[in-house]
Amino acid sequence: MKKIYKWSFTLLIPVLLTGCFDLEEKAYSEVIEKDFIATEQDVASLLASTYSPLTYIMNWQGYFDLQEEPGDCIITPTRPNGWDDGGTYRRMHQHEWTSEQWQPQNTYETCYSGINIANRILDQVKEDRLPTGDLKEATIAELRAIRAFWYAILLDTHGNVPLVTAFTDEIPTQATRQQVYDFVISELTEVLPDLKEEADATTYGRMNKWAAYMVLARVYLNAEVYTGAPQWEKALDCANKIIESGKYELSADYSSNFEMALDHTNKEVIFSVPYDRVYAGFGQFAKWYPPVSRSVFGSSYQCWGGSAANPQFINSYDVEDKRLEKTWLMGPQYSASTGELVWTCLNYIPSLTCSKDGVNKTSIDYGYRVWKYEYNKETSWNWENDFAYFRYAETLMIKAECLLRLGRDEDEAARLVSQIRARVFDGSKATVTVTDLKADSKIKYGTLDWDNNIDVPGDQVPVYLGGLYDEYGWEFACEAQRRTHMIRFGTYHTKNWFNHTAKTDGHTKIFPIPYSELTKNSNLKQNSGY
Repeated sequence: MKKIYKWSFTLLIPVLLTGCFDLEEKAYSEVIEKDFIATEQDVASLLASTYSPLTYIMNWQGYFDLQEEPGDCIITPTRPNGWDDGGTYRRMHQHEWTSEQWQPQNTYETCYSGINIANRILDQVKEDRLPTGDLKEATIAELRAIRAFWYAILLDTHGNVPLVTAFTDEIPTQATRQQVYDFVISELTEVLPDLKEEADATTYGRMNKWAAYMVLARVYLNAEVYTGAPQWEKALDCANKIIESGKYELSADYSSNFEMALDHTNKEVIFSVPYDRVYAGFGQFAKWYPPVSRSVFGSSYQCWGGSAANPQFINSYDVEDKRLEKTWLMGPQYSASTGELVWTCLNYIPSLTCSKDGVNKTSIDYGYRVWKYEYNKETSWNWENDFAYFRYAETLMIKAECLLRLGRDEDEAARLVSQIRARVFDGSKATVTVTDLKADSKIKYGTLDWDNNIDVPGDQVPVYLGGLYDEYGWEFACEAQRRTHMIRFGTYHTKNWFNHTAKTDGHTKIFPIPYSELTKNSNLKQNSGY
């Protein structure tokens, strides 16, 4: 896919440079359209543009921020070099965003960018304006699958959005969340037989059958949130299909899922978003580390972070859990050249504003920093770490959750979670029981005062399946999933954490339709509560 992005970009260059100045038609080969036979590589290049908007996930104000900033894991406090950004991150933390806020709007626009590209190419393929030969049905299936993937994101984030299925000039009407849910399910179910089953270099970063099953599994897993009707049995069936395929397995090393060399040889990754240091870079890292970090890591580029871990989330880890040190940068950080102390990552953040008695007391030391993704110092700026959007570990967790919620084969659920834990714990610590998974969360909820003591406890009702909820948090921290998990487990709108007080009416479980869209399309109505 990285090569496809490069090829697609390169092919555009001569068009851009010559198309407006030389109108004389020139024949460059003896092959004419009616005789052209598309190859697998041609189709892959054709489809690349439908996937390319996904690269915005790991850039500022993208999907990663949308999923992590409103949750109880990531916090972006004021720093010596700024980061209030007009209150953007503070509002995300406190669930006080507006219909003009960047994060919700950017994800909305990114999704429709992908949808519009898919619709345009779909129309061309269906009408044989883009010759795909014997690959036509497979091409249409993949286009419908990636379009459904984009709608699955919108189903989760904005809920009531237009369902646009053709590339036309018509002003779209708004669909209900139920209708969007039904569309995603029907589209993926219909195209499954025509999607590729291979899990190799030819399908890496593309929607094969198993990636489509993962989209379905997530949608069914959250169906009660989306429609009011749980679908645990259907989510379980999707997870079992992936497991029974034998295509995937857990990596021996947890960190190998986040390294620069991630590719199709990693059998845990079901679907990834490929990044490239030249054409489509991963830029979220600059939000994680302070400006002085380059002297520690020996990189040439400047960071401006930014984001850090909520101390409450960190305190929930077992100290023997290797995911703690594999996910978070902790403690003293020394210069690579002189050995001098540069800064210290403390498990402490006093407040979102870091201001007390009118005095600004910000510090780069506040908070553990994201350390999950292998640090890329080989590039001049853009990281090329691929983003593992779906991992086999999630497939196993989904199966475990469904079994527990259905009250069936609960010991098997505990075995699956223990299997995931086995690579990050030594000895018997890896094993969890059904009782452990049904216990309350280890996160001590409540707003925190300046000294990080519980200030306003708020709701203290035990979290149902709180042990499983914690396992999701530790396993998938900083993977753009926390908001969705919190909503499904009922903590997102009921619990207080750090400087966040619960919005108990629940309207923040979906984001507002962007104001700019409302002004352009009179058919749209704002989501309730905004």
